Amino acid sequence: MSFTFSNDLFSDFHKEVYGYRPREHRFYAECDEEKQSIWDELGLTLTKNNKEERIAEFKAIENLETAIQGIINLGAEDRSVALRWMSQDETFQSSQCVEGWVYDQGVLFTDYGKDLLKELLSVVTYKESV
Repeated sequence: MSFTFSNDLFSDFHKEVYGYRPREHRFYAECDEEKQSIWDELGLTLTKNNKEERIAEFKAIENLETAIQGIINLGAEDRSVALRWMSQDETFQSSQCVEGWVYDQGVLFTDYGKDLLKELLSVVTYKESV
């Protein structure tokens, strides 16, 4: 069974790998064998990118947990107080602002980040816009 390469499918895959659609690419003019080679390279790059992203998320979680524990060691009664202290200088006007803070920590799209967001939503103080 052979695979028919669609330019739209290639464009979608390229965007998934590199974050943008190719305007011009040699893929569009190549034979099926060369298209397969280009496709395989994209797959390898996507796998590498995903691995690097997981490593960065793991490090971000590790750093955040270290910071939280450090604040507890400095006198915060518990994790909730530590999170409140960590975020007290931020201006939160809505839950989206809290999501932005978690995003800036590099963990929003992880299970840890989802749990952290729930914790923060219960401890942050919202400020009304002026």
